Amino acid sequence: MKGSLIILSFFATGLLLGLFSWLPATWQNPDFGFIVLCALMFAVGFSIGNDPKSIKQFRSLNPRIIFLPLMTIVGTWTGVILVSLLLKNRSLTDCLAIGSGFGYYSLSGILITHYKGVEIGTIALLSNIMREIMTLLFAPWMVQYFGKLSVISSGGATTMDTTLPVILQNAGKNYAIVSIYHGFIIDFSVPFLISFFCSF
Repeated sequence: MKGSLIILSFFATGLLLGLFSWLPATWQNPDFGFIVLCALMFAVGFSIGNDPKSIKQFRSLNPRIIFLPLMTIVGTWTGVILVSLLLKNRSLTDCLAIGSGFGYYSLSGILITHYKGVEIGTIALLSNIMREIMTLLFAPWMVQYFGKLSVISSGGATTMDTTLPVILQNAGKNYAIVSIYHGFIIDFSVPFLISFFCSF
């Protein structure tokens, strides 16, 4: 839990610094975030490559793990359908569109705003930010009670970038490749699924 709070505090600090423009001008360039992400991916790759046990542990994982992104999508939709029963003023397709952001708040917020308007776009932004923050905060608890794959499913589209460090810390290095693969597949599905549900 302590590690999750540290990571979350860095996120909150960055949010505040960006909000009040207290960073050097070069850091405010959109390319800077991409450079930092590349550095993170390099560090993860180096860490895996430097530990021969990681590849061996990955090979020992169940081959059915390739279906993890599909299970994440189905699990998310199941939760969304149950929640939609309590929301009388929202259609099921609107709820499914919001849920299909899978934590990819920047893209989902923009897409849903384009198709459905600012109100639902804002709800999508906030709900997907909450998914990411909950993954960062509760990763140790999820791993302890629901297994190591649960934190990857919870992270949704963020498991190849922002939630990757907390996944490695709690699930272990041998889940790094699974996490990156999962994040890539979910990431790729987001624009197609949102566009599909917003078309109704």
